[in-house]
Amino acid sequence: MGLTASLAGCFGGGTRGDEPLQLTATNEWQNNSAAIQQALYDAGLSDAIELEFISGGSDTDEMQNQYSQWLTANQAKPDLLVFDSGWTLPFIAREQIMNLEGELADDTLETVRNDYFEQSVNSTTDRESNLYGVPLYPDFPTIQYRADLVQAAGYDWDRYRTDPMSWEQFSHELADVYEQSDAAYGYNWQAASEIQLACCVFNEFVSSWGGAYFGNPEENLYGPIGDRPVTIDEEPVIDAVRMARTFVHGTDAPDTMDAFAGGITADEAFQWGLAPSMQPFTNGDAVALRNWPYSININGDDDALGEDMGVMPLPYGVPEGDSEYPGTGGSIGALGGWNYCVNPETNQLAACLEFLETLTSPEFQRANFELVGHIPPNPDVLENADDVPVMGRYLDTLSFVGEHTLARPATAIWGQQSDPVAQEVNAALMGDVGVEEAMTELASRLTELEEAFS
Repeated sequence: MGLTASLAGCFGGGTRGDEPLQLTATNEWQNNSAAIQQALYDAGLSDAIELEFISGGSDTDEMQNQYSQWLTANQAKPDLLVFDSGWTLPFIAREQIMNLEGELADDTLETVRNDYFEQSVNSTTDRESNLYGVPLYPDFPTIQYRADLVQAAGYDWDRYRTDPMSWEQFSHELADVYEQSDAAYGYNWQAASEIQLACCVFNEFVSSWGGAYFGNPEENLYGPIGDRPVTIDEEPVIDAVRMARTFVHGTDAPDTMDAFAGGITADEAFQWGLAPSMQPFTNGDAVALRNWPYSININGDDDALGEDMGVMPLPYGVPEGDSEYPGTGGSIGALGGWNYCVNPETNQLAACLEFLETLTSPEFQRANFELVGHIPPNPDVLENADDVPVMGRYLDTLSFVGEHTLARPATAIWGQQSDPVAQEVNAALMGDVGVEEAMTELASRLTELEEAFS
């Protein structure tokens, strides 16, 4: 998920054609436009192709709405659009972006299908296995922590880099580290009533406990809408929310769990999105933070925490393999990331395809990783980038988490479903309503939307 959207602007240089190739971009690209441009040309993009970055919107929701307007109006520009992996599929279902089968070279299609992180490819593939986009980068969260404080308290979390601990152990050890330190915050995460909670944080808690939105994710994650079970009110989900409530309210509050340490997350989390939750950690005032890889690049810099920062996978609620639904249980990070897709009305298809081909270059993926912290979508490229500053220190953890992700149920109706998810979960976490009552109401609202769409 990470940072999204771009600011208006363009970059060029060298000998170019009369009409630039227009594309939307992530913040990280926009803020490093000259270096990204050079990396693309160095990786083989033709010097005859001039690139122009334009704004897609100030956040992911605004981008989604803007894309709908552009594509519904059959505009030829922008030529290329960077799509959140969480809402690429609805545009595919509406046939608003180009099917790349028969357009990209066969070896490029095979590279994406066979060599990339599977969940990222699934986010831009239809039910008939047609590819509609090339992943720019996958996103998956980790626990970033103050290694110096953890070590000073007598713990060694470095041992969990690829062998996750349980949420129970994590909560107790973090509580002890927090108590022994002078940090103002313990464990920071995002509980505001917004998409980050619905798509990701709640999804991670629930999945790690063996729960799911719609039963077996292997069968129902992407549909069929209206013909899949709604399972968000089952016991693993209830336990996950009660655990999260314990982190904030402590064990004396109702709807909490005695097995977990409480008081490790500030109630400010109910209003926290990504930036507010990260700032105290960047400043050295929090023990641990749940966030995306862009945050590692920031917090691991010498101007922030440097090598005093450790990174490990998210903990688990129940061990992997001990859950009813395949793909749940164990350490699970919500899949985020971005895909580049082609506007079917573009007048510059050849240039678009050459751009997509360049994205698949290991040389470019490595440069993109080093320049802005975008995780290479090809795990082989990631595993061989241990000399990249900051990010290279954490490759084993990033590779592990990349293989232990679960996407949100990003069907054509997810945009309507994510709002009630965020609302009901936030209310349950705050204590405005009981956990079982909130999840029962959420199940009812999701069911109504499923039936209305089918």
